[in-house]
Amino acid sequence: MNRKSPAKLSRTFFCFRAKSITTFHIKAVYLEKLYHLPLTMKRIVPALAFIFVATISFAKNNKEILPADRQQIASIGDFKLESGEVIKDCKVGYRTYGHLNSTKSNGVLFLTWFGGTAKSIESVNPWPAIDTTRYCLIIIDALGNGVSSSPSNSPTQHGTKFPAFSIGDMVASQHELLTKKLGITHVKAITGISMGGIQTFQWAASYPDFASNLIPIVGSPQPSSYDLMLYSTFRNIIDADSTFNHGNYTVNPNIVTAKMLWELFLTTPTDRVKNIAHDDFAQWMKSTINNSYGDWNDTRYQITAIIGHDISKYYHHSLQEVAAHVKAKMLIISSEQDHMVNPNPAIEFSKLLPAKLVLLNNSKGHLVADLNNPEIKDKIIELLAAE
Repeated sequence: MNRKSPAKLSRTFFCFRAKSITTFHIKAVYLEKLYHLPLTMKRIVPALAFIFVATISFAKNNKEILPADRQQIASIGDFKLESGEVIKDCKVGYRTYGHLNSTKSNGVLFLTWFGGTAKSIESVNPWPAIDTTRYCLIIIDALGNGVSSSPSNSPTQHGTKFPAFSIGDMVASQHELLTKKLGITHVKAITGISMGGIQTFQWAASYPDFASNLIPIVGSPQPSSYDLMLYSTFRNIIDADSTFNHGNYTVNPNIVTAKMLWELFLTTPTDRVKNIAHDDFAQWMKSTINNSYGDWNDTRYQITAIIGHDISKYYHHSLQEVAAHVKAKMLIISSEQDHMVNPNPAIEFSKLLPAKLVLLNNSKGHLVADLNNPEIKDKIIELLAAE
């Protein structure tokens, strides 16, 4: 392996993908926006060893071998949004792993994080927690992620012509895909990390009896005031950038200040000081400036959806009323030191339900959501195994 600078490694996540039970190759996967994993030179060897072991375990315990690319795109037609506007010829991307049973009831939905894609979910290795010899894992691309219909890829509503959408619209588009295209009327579980967790909470409100189990991970039923301060600042930085030009650009801009702000809040001061030395700051700064970033209109549309997220608005602005309608068992996983998605709304919502709350206390902050962590993995396996 060619030697790379710490700055380069800080945005590179190495994973092994099984070609057979005994043969592996290394593929570098650049995680989008939210899940830049800060690996320095001193940490790359144990990280590689950990992922290698996890992948061997996956290969031994799962018969299915992943092809190079299994992206699928479904057209759900003209899709009416909560606002009354319409996404013309709306497309929803998804990937499946495993097989549906005869009743199509063993599906497990995994929803994408902010700026993430179904393909990027592969890189966090969900298989130790979700056994695809028993369940059909369906990872769905959220609206605005550049795979499903988005400002960046719409042929007829490109850029700022694209209608604003909500988290509720994301979930409704997923429901359309499942019911009308895949013939699925009930799933074993719905889960997701960060914005995926936010969408999972939305499923509880929009379709309370669609899933047997809901597992939001570092998500929230509504943003806290602190979250709104962060998200609004992030959006204001985008809007103020001259190269963004109110979304009317021909070349995707490099909005460095917005990228810096996002990186700052992903983890905690303790974690940053531990893993980025004083003398490495210049390299971190250079890496942040040079990091590629997704389309900024897509980014702005998704952050706007998160800012407007509130599952209580469908139930007279009462979280108690939402909780009364939830039919699924809920496993709520939050991070006590999360600076990106404040855990308090999720904690308070868990008290309104017979939900199981797992509150992790780790300086990784928002990046604590590791599905290989026994505190997370074992709880998911236990919930899925229960009848």
